[in-house]
Amino acid sequence: GFRNMLHLRGTPPMPLVQKFIMGALLTCIMMVFYCFSAKQAQMNVQMVSHGTPCIQSEKQNDFNISQRTKGQERSCVAKVNLMFMKTHKTASSTLLNILLRFGQKHRLKIALPNGRNDFMYPSPFLCSHVKDYRPGKCFNLICNHMRFNGPEVDKLLPGDAVYFTILKNPADLFESSFHYYHRLVPFTWQIPGDNKLAEFLRDPRLYFTPAGYNSFYLRNLLFFDFGYDNNMEPEDPKVIKAIQNMDKRFQLVLMAEYFEESLILLKDILCWEMEDLLFFKLNVRKDSSVSQLSRELKIKALEWNGADWMLYQYFNATFWRKVEAYGHKRMQKDVRELRRRNAEMETVCIEGREAVEPKRIRDTNMMPWQPLGERSIMGYNMRNDIPPQYKESCRNMLTPEIQYLSDLGVNLWVTRLWGWFKDRFVWLF
Repeated sequence: GFRNMLHLRGTPPMPLVQKFIMGALLTCIMMVFYCFSAKQAQMNVQMVSHGTPCIQSEKQNDFNISQRTKGQERSCVAKVNLMFMKTHKTASSTLLNILLRFGQKHRLKIALPNGRNDFMYPSPFLCSHVKDYRPGKCFNLICNHMRFNGPEVDKLLPGDAVYFTILKNPADLFESSFHYYHRLVPFTWQIPGDNKLAEFLRDPRLYFTPAGYNSFYLRNLLFFDFGYDNNMEPEDPKVIKAIQNMDKRFQLVLMAEYFEESLILLKDILCWEMEDLLFFKLNVRKDSSVSQLSRELKIKALEWNGADWMLYQYFNATFWRKVEAYGHKRMQKDVRELRRRNAEMETVCIEGREAVEPKRIRDTNMMPWQPLGERSIMGYNMRNDIPPQYKESCRNMLTPEIQYLSDLGVNLWVTRLWGWFKDRFVWLF
């Protein structure tokens, strides 16, 4: 009977029992971590009604950032009051690094999370999630993961803050999110076969449970990040209303597929210098972990994430209108310059000038966070002969998010505890 089944093909019974017990334990542990957040709410944020901005003192506003000249026709001063809505799986970690370096360089007041590397995601954002927050306290920059809640965010920033975010094609985003998070979504554990992604997209409703734990990762994740119901169908009038609200809220929406062009537009609106935008790609997966979606599966992914697809199409159009206004030749020239400057820094900073698999990263302090059950996120080795004047810049550009937040004084005990558990029990998966 059952005892003989456990001995099938010579396998002793204990490992199977252990896996069952540890699987149940993992579920319990996940629920405990989840309880550190308030109960997840399918909240429809009124994104246009702003909260009351904080009052920034003259002293807080004095960051001694020199005036920047942009051509002969006009001049401007770099903007320092910024809200970056960090979406999931959209190259946002690379942009986060750019922003943290800018904030650190100019001694900006950065609104940081407390205990974790996000603002109690997936709970809607509250000011109380911010480290050292007190009512009326003003910040210059907020850029970590949150579930957006506009009126609460407004309370942290001066009235002239620039709001911006980044999107990615929902089919590619879904593939990335499924790969990264599916082991944290219990309903995926019952999906049969080796290619769980393709099987899921064959008939998503066969497996998907809207109220299931962490289910938001696998449908309209962008809509969820922005504070809306991710289970809305694209024909629901509330979808286009939400998109219109976002258009009024965010001055600039970047495109992950055109990351360098996005940075040039950001440079223009913020009046930054090219050196403020230099970057290395962070949180990049190794090629072997990326599922190449067929045309049929891409269509199914877009249908399943219909609200996100409408959102992406709308802001993709606004993005290219901004590129047109900026000027195509001017854009091409600036992108070439950005690539040239990045290539120079790669030569100075990175051993071999390329990212390496986790097992080849020598300094554990440079190891990026890995998804549950595998080690697929690549990182870098710093050169040993970096000139002294570049050492700090190189290290900051290459430092992963978790370590950077620690360097800024964030106590990441919840994140680190989960990381310890995840790495110890990776064999379960």
